[in-house]
Amino acid sequence: MMVPKMKKPRILVGATSIVVFIIIWKLYSIESGVEELKEELEYQENINRFPLSLERNINPVTIYCVTPTYWRYVQKADLIQVLQTLTLASFKVNIKWILIEDSEEKTALVTNLLRRIDDAGDSRFGYVHLNAKTPQFQTLKAKDPRWKKHRGVEQRNAALKWIREHIKPHGSKKVIFFMDDDNTYDVKIFEEIMKVHKVGVWPVGLVGGLNLETPLLDPETGRVTSYKSGWKPDRPFAIDMAGFGINIDLILEKPEAVFSYRMERGYQESQFLAYFTTKEDLEPLADNCTKVYVWHTRTEKPNVKGTVPGFEV
Repeated sequence: MMVPKMKKPRILVGATSIVVFIIIWKLYSIESGVEELKEELEYQENINRFPLSLERNINPVTIYCVTPTYWRYVQKADLIQVLQTLTLASFKVNIKWILIEDSEEKTALVTNLLRRIDDAGDSRFGYVHLNAKTPQFQTLKAKDPRWKKHRGVEQRNAALKWIREHIKPHGSKKVIFFMDDDNTYDVKIFEEIMKVHKVGVWPVGLVGGLNLETPLLDPETGRVTSYKSGWKPDRPFAIDMAGFGINIDLILEKPEAVFSYRMERGYQESQFLAYFTTKEDLEPLADNCTKVYVWHTRTEKPNVKGTVPGFEV
């Protein structure tokens, strides 16, 4: 006679299901926790790799960025790019933007743009708004090539005058950087500028008919020996305006150091740097002048055939 199989009590089946569910849930939680931990570690690693995280890490150096600007249809677009670059840079270093308009009066366009800095209320990013009109005899005509006349002389000299009148020597380190409004800047360039002791130099991309211009170094001493330049590389300092930074203490020690219309065309940088240093004393930065963090990338002139009233473009 067969003995019938005894059925498991329903309560036992239910309890077993609950236990299995708890075990699976625990295993899933552990696995999820491991994944979250891995993601957090990867996130922290990426933050450490990225030079400008959103966490403030202010270096006591202040970089005075001198930007001449003039009206054209792309002026605001170019200035917005500079503004946003400097905003990022201010997470690592104190920024003072000296913006000088080539005009008889300060314009509403530039004033409104600078108001964004006021609205942010960040003491690490300040500005100075100046204006200085280029004399008529030095103003480029519509079809003139850019190299035909000196550009930015009045504006850069206005910035130098302001610096000499408002900044005291010594104290925390301050560096001047001539930052044109139509270039492209990697925020890493500001980390290099922070390292300037007296006069620092680095490569500039897309300039002089070459993919870059750069100081050339002696492999043994690490000193600058010559320059790779598409135009007159034998100049004492064949360096683009965006390719150097100067300690402001040197600017204050040399009040006669200014830009001039009397300088030979293309020699503004070379003759200005001669006030402060020699080729042998230049400080190669950007990984011994092997990295490019600034480029000449002029915005294309738009073909504007009409304007829409009521907009600031």
